[in-house]
Amino acid sequence: MEDKTALLNQLRIDRGSDGAPAGKTALWISVGIFVVVVAGAAIWWFARPRGLPVRIATAQAVADTGALGAGSVLDASGYVVARRQATVASKITDKMVELDIEEGDHVKEGQVIARLDDTNIRASLGAARAQLEYAKAGLAETEVNLANARRDYERQKSLIKGHFVSQAAFDNSQTAMDALSAQLATQRSNVEVAGRNVEVAQRNLDDTIVRAPFSGVVTVKAAQPGEIVSPISAGGGFTRTGIGTIVDMDSLEIQVDVNENFINRVQPDQKAIAKLNAYPEWQIPAHVIAVIPTADRSKGTVTVRIALDQKDPRILPEMGVRVSFLADTSGGGGETKPVPGVSLPAEAVQVSGSVGVVFVVHDATVERRAVRLGASSSDRVTVLSGLSPGERVAIGDLAQMKDGGAIHIEQ
Repeated sequence: MEDKTALLNQLRIDRGSDGAPAGKTALWISVGIFVVVVAGAAIWWFARPRGLPVRIATAQAVADTGALGAGSVLDASGYVVARRQATVASKITDKMVELDIEEGDHVKEGQVIARLDDTNIRASLGAARAQLEYAKAGLAETEVNLANARRDYERQKSLIKGHFVSQAAFDNSQTAMDALSAQLATQRSNVEVAGRNVEVAQRNLDDTIVRAPFSGVVTVKAAQPGEIVSPISAGGGFTRTGIGTIVDMDSLEIQVDVNENFINRVQPDQKAIAKLNAYPEWQIPAHVIAVIPTADRSKGTVTVRIALDQKDPRILPEMGVRVSFLADTSGGGGETKPVPGVSLPAEAVQVSGSVGVVFVVHDATVERRAVRLGASSSDRVTVLSGLSPGERVAIGDLAQMKDGGAIHIEQ
């Protein structure tokens, strides 16, 4: 029994003697991890980017950028508008029985485009003509009676000289003649009034036929056969006030709103290049018709009318368009003078009228610099002075930047 106990004691593991070395190992591992974390935090703290995050844009010479063509002194956006267009309506209130137009149809001046119900008007015209005939018949009867009264008056006048008739008989014949003369004048007035009524009825009948006021293209069909059309609006809302809209495509022009700070760069007859939003690669020659002599107070803009020197079926009313106003041409060669300056992304410039502010990048700091601005588009701005080609400017939160402020460049 004692031998078995001795053997069991020999197989027992004594953990007390190994506990101290294992605990020390864990402690050193914990210390090592803590040192590594502190060292990493210190490295990040001292190596972290300082200053505002920015991106870099390089100033490009105007001739090197396609955003603003060489010779452009100002860019503006607007729309194609028709100087001559009309919503055709009837002159009378009636039911439309025929419509001869569809959207896209070409019509000529005087062409019939719609017909209204004319049954009631034709009846009125017939009654007016009958009244005219009746007045003419009454006039003829009065003329006959007046001729007879005049003959009787002449007889009575010759007989009274010989005292063959009484003075009363002579006076009666004269009174009858004068009464018939007055009646004749009345009958003539009645004939004229009846004739006027016939003319009015005939015009009403003519107004049942609606014609095109000028040659053009139908852009809107606003009514259908069976609907009531009227030149004035009805309270119920079921009366059409227009039949269709016709646009004279030869009268198309461009209207753009130019910021009033730059309107001094636009002059009548100034050459321009127009680019439709639908065809951005198509350059359409144009010129300024007029600068409307008033400004929009709410928008701070002035409207400019621009003529298209090239007509094309692709140009449609209400199309969006961008216009580049060109610099004055030189006297000898007729080529546009190159515009000095550089081009920048619009987000790199703080704009305030015709001047702006950019932040030029010098290593890890920026320099605040005032510049004079030129033409602008939706994404590009031309800087006329204050910046040289190749200089780098910052793009970022410009409101937080200051002269000499620290930055770090983001890729």
